[in-house]
Amino acid sequence: MQIRIKGARVLDPGNIDGPRDIIIEDEYIKAVVNPDENLTDTNVNVIDAKGMIVVPGLIDIHVHLREPGHEYKETLETGLKAAAAGGFTAVCSMPNTLPVNDNSQVTGFIINQAEKLGFSKVFPAGAITQGSKGQALAEIYDMKKAGIVAVTDDGLPVENTNMMRHALEYCNGLDMPVFVHAEDHTLVDGGAMNEGPFATFWGIKGIPNAAETIMVVRDIALSELTGAHVHFCHISTRESVEAIRQAKERGANITCETAPHYFTLTDEDVKDYDTNFKMNPPLRSENDRQAIIKGLCDDTIDLIASDHAPHSVLEKDVEFDRATFGILGLETSLPLSLRLVHDGFLSMEELIVKMSKKPAKIIGLNNDIIPGNIADLTIINPEYLYKIDSDTFKSKSRNTPFSGMSVKGCADVTFVNGQVVYQRR
Repeated sequence: MQIRIKGARVLDPGNIDGPRDIIIEDEYIKAVVNPDENLTDTNVNVIDAKGMIVVPGLIDIHVHLREPGHEYKETLETGLKAAAAGGFTAVCSMPNTLPVNDNSQVTGFIINQAEKLGFSKVFPAGAITQGSKGQALAEIYDMKKAGIVAVTDDGLPVENTNMMRHALEYCNGLDMPVFVHAEDHTLVDGGAMNEGPFATFWGIKGIPNAAETIMVVRDIALSELTGAHVHFCHISTRESVEAIRQAKERGANITCETAPHYFTLTDEDVKDYDTNFKMNPPLRSENDRQAIIKGLCDDTIDLIASDHAPHSVLEKDVEFDRATFGILGLETSLPLSLRLVHDGFLSMEELIVKMSKKPAKIIGLNNDIIPGNIADLTIINPEYLYKIDSDTFKSKSRNTPFSGMSVKGCADVTFVNGQVVYQRR
């Protein structure tokens, strides 16, 4: 049976923007036709998408799925159901599992398990170093053959500069991006939130902006030295944005992402020692938040990723300075990012570039809405008004600061391989 998505605005930046119907057969896009075009096939399931926007499937290149090893926080099944509910047809999973994804066996396990589940797709990132300990390179070539699309020690920086240089040189030969967790641990020094007046007020040890920016500047220099593609994860400070802006003007082979919490919240929102507001990097100042928005507007920041980091009450229902860093993101990323459109900072086209097209390019996917391509599609309802309710999340965990927030816009239907893997109604 064919599926016809009817009545929507189809938005594939650089390819289509206008009223179209999409015909899906098996797992492929069979045709993209004008709305008034009649087809002879009568065995068609019509999906009424009037008032909706159909886009190439959203892709989140920074998520923590926790399996193997930490299934009490999240499993591949619950994480990928959360991804589908958030409109993401594919995610890039970070390697800080147990065991660490630093070899082809762990890579193969993640990919095979995800394929069996049949929800959103997983494109794993492998570790840069063995055990993410920063001492010896991981089995990067073997992991690439097994299916990784990038390497990172996310959650930990590669503190040894010469080791990072070797990793960049090696990955440059493999045409593989290196995702950087930019953090100087000696400056973090046990900090738990942004260094500033609010940390002082709450009596919490602060983390200065320089803890991030110093490592951003270092790895820009290493990218320029080696020519390797460096991708900076979860950028949060105005100084980092400016350093990346200047490096791009010089032609450096770098890209970067930010997460919705960095353009939505600030350290002023950290109140009453609520550990759902504790993440790494921490929520920064209002000046930093504005710099992040400016960076998104002028394309200094290439894309938006959630840094989905599920934790259980064991890690979060403790004192603020003892709580684990990290919040959920897959089921809140789209509505929070749509606020940039509703507030006039980005056009819908620019947002889809940052949440679909550029992520696809970085991990080597072609997700154009054209006949013959796999039907990985997201139908967005841009006007749906609701309050975020963590009790309804597909994720196994509940650690979000956004529960109860009023938002507008959500994923209405998510297609993966031509099949509906999530439908809101």
